[in-house]
Amino acid sequence: MDEKRAARTPRAGAWNAVNGGESGCCSEKAARWGWRAPVEVAVVGFVATLTLLVLLYGGTGSLLSFTSPRTEFVQKLAAAAASPSHGAPEDTPETSTRHDDDRLLGGLLSPAFDEHSCRSRYTSSLYRRRSPFRPSTYLVERLRRYEARHKRCGPGSALFQEAVEHLRSGRNAARSECQYVVWTPFNGLGNRMLALASTFLYALLTDRVLLVHAPPEFDGLFCEPFPGSSWTLPADFLITDFDGVFTMWSPTSYKNMRQAGTISNATAEQSLPAYVFLDLIQSFTDAAFCDDDQQVLAKFNWMVIKSDVYFAAMLFLMPAYERELTQLFPEKEAVFHHLARYLFHPSNDVWGIVHRFYEAYLSRADELVGLQVRVFPEMPIPFDNMYEQIIRCSEQEGLLPKLGQTVVVTAANGSSVVAPSTKLTSILVTSLFPDYYDRIRGVYHARPTETGEYVAVHQPSHEREQRTEARGHNQRALAEIYLLSFCDRVVTSAVSTFGYIAHGLAGVRPWVLLRPPSPVARAEPACVRSETVEPCLQALPRRMCGAAEGSDIGALNSQ
Repeated sequence: MDEKRAARTPRAGAWNAVNGGESGCCSEKAARWGWRAPVEVAVVGFVATLTLLVLLYGGTGSLLSFTSPRTEFVQKLAAAAASPSHGAPEDTPETSTRHDDDRLLGGLLSPAFDEHSCRSRYTSSLYRRRSPFRPSTYLVERLRRYEARHKRCGPGSALFQEAVEHLRSGRNAARSECQYVVWTPFNGLGNRMLALASTFLYALLTDRVLLVHAPPEFDGLFCEPFPGSSWTLPADFLITDFDGVFTMWSPTSYKNMRQAGTISNATAEQSLPAYVFLDLIQSFTDAAFCDDDQQVLAKFNWMVIKSDVYFAAMLFLMPAYERELTQLFPEKEAVFHHLARYLFHPSNDVWGIVHRFYEAYLSRADELVGLQVRVFPEMPIPFDNMYEQIIRCSEQEGLLPKLGQTVVVTAANGSSVVAPSTKLTSILVTSLFPDYYDRIRGVYHARPTETGEYVAVHQPSHEREQRTEARGHNQRALAEIYLLSFCDRVVTSAVSTFGYIAHGLAGVRPWVLLRPPSPVARAEPACVRSETVEPCLQALPRRMCGAAEGSDIGALNSQ
C-alpha cells in the first residue's frame, strides 16, 4: 500500500510560478515574471504536490460567521444513533486511539506556558496518531538555547532597544550580541507558513533572533511560540511600510547591493548599511546559498527576509551548515514536521473552531480520510475531469470505502437483515468549492459499501475564492489545515501549500493528485504516494553552490 514512487510536476504558466499557487496577483508579482521565463517545479523528496454556523470569539463578544456545516451520515443504524456520548472533556478528543500522552512532543515544546493562554499548544497532538518521528536531543537543546536568546534580545529588552538605535543611525554596528532576522509575509497562508518555518531554521543556524512583521490579516492566527517574549515586531518599529520598502528593486536587497558594489567580502562591518534585504520569493532574486554569501550576510545585525517558499531545503546543500543540520535533524524527512509543530500553535479563537468541529463531526470516526482539492486559475481543470481523477486515485490506492452490494445475513428467527457493522469512516473534504463534497456525499448516500460500514462525509466551508487579505478567511483556512492534519490518510493536490502544511504537521506521507499536462488532459497516473512528509521546494534559485547544474535537488537532499 505504501507505494514509493516520485515524479516531477511541471509548473504550468507564469502566474502560478509567481504566486505559489496560493494567492492573487499584484504589480511586483507580475513584474518578476516580466523578465523571467517560467520554470519547472523542483521537487524536494516528492511531487508537488468550519465549520459551525456561528462561533463566539472567546472574550471578545464578536461573532464569526461561516457556511453551514456540510455533513452527511450514511447507513446510520439505530443502535449507533442511540449510543450515549462519552462526554469528552474540553479540548480533548474522544477517540482514545488518537491520544499521544507526550504533551511536550518529546521535549520539542517548552513547559513554560500557561495552557489556558494557548489551548492548542499542548492538546493538538492528542488529535493525531503518535508521530513516527522523535526530535533529536540536540534539537531540543538548541531550541531551549534559542528561547533564552530570544528572551534576552527580543522586543522590550534593553538589548533590543540598543539594536533599534543602531538601526535608526542608518549604519551597521560592529557585530553585537543580538542579531535579527525579520520575516515579512508574501502570498497565501500556506506559503507564509512554509517561509516562516524556513526563516526560523535560518535563525537557528545563524544565531539570529526571529521577528515577525504581522499585517492585520496575520493577527490572531497563532500563539506566541517563545516563552517570556514576543516574536512580533512592536507597532512603533522604525520601518512601517514593508510592502513599499522591500521589493525586487530595493537598493538594500543583497543582490542589488552586490551588483552596485556597495558591499563585498572585504567590507568592514561598521561600513555596511543598517540592514540587508534578502529576497527569496520564488524567483529567488537574491540567490544567497553559497558560503561566501553567508560570510557577508553574517556581518549585518539586521536582516529582512521575504519569501513564499520552503527554502529550508536549500540550506541542506550548504557545506557551512551541513554538520549542524545533521545533528539537528538526523531524519531529514522530519525537518518541517518538527519545525511546524514547534512554531505554529493556533490561537484560542482558531482552536475553538477546530475543537468544536472535530467534536461535533469527526470524534467518533474509526478512520479519518482527508481529501484536499485545489484547482488553480492557470490550470482550470473542469470539475468532471478532477472528480474522475479523484475516483481513479481512490480505486488505484484503496483510499475511500468501496461501494458494493448490501450484505444480508439470516437472523436467529430466520428473517433476513442487513449485516451490522461497527466501523465509521469519515471523509473530510477541504476545497474552495462544494461540488466535490456534493458528489461524494451523493454517491455514498445512494449505495452501500462492500462491508456495510457507516460513511460520513463532511466539508467545513466552501468560500469559492481565496482571500488572503481577510483575517477571518485565514482563520478558517488555518482551522481546516489542522483538521486535515488529524486524518489517518491524506490525499492532497500537487503544488498546493495548504496540503504541504497539513501532511507535514501530521507526519504522514500523502497521496498526491498529479497535475495533468493540460486542463482537459488525463493525469497519468491519477496520483502517487509521496516518498516523504517534507514539503516541496517550488522553484530553484538561479545560483546553487555545491551542486552541479542540472542536479536533482530532491535526490541531493535525500542523501
